Amino acid sequence: MTGRRSTPHRLSSRRVKASMLSAGALVACASLAAGCGVVSGVTGGSGGDTVTVMTMAPEKTKATNKPGMPAMAKAYARWINKGGGINGRKLNVITCNDQNDSVRAAECARRAVKEDVVAVVGSYSQYGRSLLSPLEAAGIPYIGGYGLTDDEFTSPLSYPVNGGQPALLAGLGRELATNCGPVALVRPDTIAGDELPVLLDSGLSAEKHAEAADLRAADDATEYSRHAEQAIERATSDPTGKKGCVVPALGDRTSTFMDSFRRIADDYPSVRTATVLGSVDQSVINATGRTYEGSYVTGWYPASSDSRWKAMRDVIQKEAFGDNRIDASDAGVQTTWIAYEVLKKTVESLGDGEVSARTVRRALDDGLKIETAGLTPTLSWAFSDLIAASGFPRLINSNVTFQVVRDGQLVAARKGFTNVSRILENAG
Repeated sequence: MTGRRSTPHRLSSRRVKASMLSAGALVACASLAAGCGVVSGVTGGSGGDTVTVMTMAPEKTKATNKPGMPAMAKAYARWINKGGGINGRKLNVITCNDQNDSVRAAECARRAVKEDVVAVVGSYSQYGRSLLSPLEAAGIPYIGGYGLTDDEFTSPLSYPVNGGQPALLAGLGRELATNCGPVALVRPDTIAGDELPVLLDSGLSAEKHAEAADLRAADDATEYSRHAEQAIERATSDPTGKKGCVVPALGDRTSTFMDSFRRIADDYPSVRTATVLGSVDQSVINATGRTYEGSYVTGWYPASSDSRWKAMRDVIQKEAFGDNRIDASDAGVQTTWIAYEVLKKTVESLGDGEVSARTVRRALDDGLKIETAGLTPTLSWAFSDLIAASGFPRLINSNVTFQVVRDGQLVAARKGFTNVSRILENAG
């Protein structure tokens, strides 16, 4: 057990207060610099002709790993620097492995402060509060986090590029409500996992569907036979016989769950499966035969085969050929690419002026609009661009894509993006 599940409604007032206090502290420090000490980045965290940033993600752990994110960051830096840098400034990327550990996540953040980075960019961590607290104290922006924790959508120094788990689960719930009978969710028994059923249910209830059965599981297990049995039993509990849906959302362990699911599925009535991008991608589908055939998948971005990813694919081909850590279909790699595009365009907007944590943050707060070649809507973090989701005050991009596995390929289930902001506004 990880404690009572927290809903966006229960947490909203506490999160908003925390955001206001953090923002107030930053303003106070800016006005009373002598009393607060030196704020990291204010005196030129770019190091003159160098822009130093950090990307952090877990690697070589027993749970979810995202080695492609720091690898993509390094490849991006090589590509940018070969072209003369950003406005003539070299991009220096520091990487840190948080090892899926809260203490290590905080250590990575403190290292970012020590290195006087301009921003932490394109990163993944299950421990948003542990890493964001040191960054907030130092005034360092967190650009393009993976969107795994609610803290990424409440911290005044977080600049998310996607709708994170909130948008994915709300969107998936909406999609399943019209296609499924009973829904069973299998998710990690962690603090981050505690939020998933609330979000999935918000999408289901928006279409007058019953809530999902909530099945907790260890996120580092080696098999899930018991959980697969429970999920199928719940998904086939409709007396009318309407086909139910099983939703594994276990990160890297989703494939392990599906192995267990596949072994026992023939002994039960047929059910559909569905999940979110990040728990499955094209490489996983390729490695598992027809296990995911017909599965619904909700993502943040266009399908990996979409031509809008050409620029990223070209960089991977040129700067990381043979690096099997980088999978162009991985949502983490894609998020890191977009986050670095945000960084690049923000630094470019500063021209020949100072590049520091303070100036980068100010440019973003002042409503700089950033285009991402259609991979997301136009990104801007001005107050007027925030959606009215009380539990997620920093969320600006509530678009999702619906995909389906057909003939072993993850393809668009419908054209374009679907906006789930209204569902999120009513969540909880």
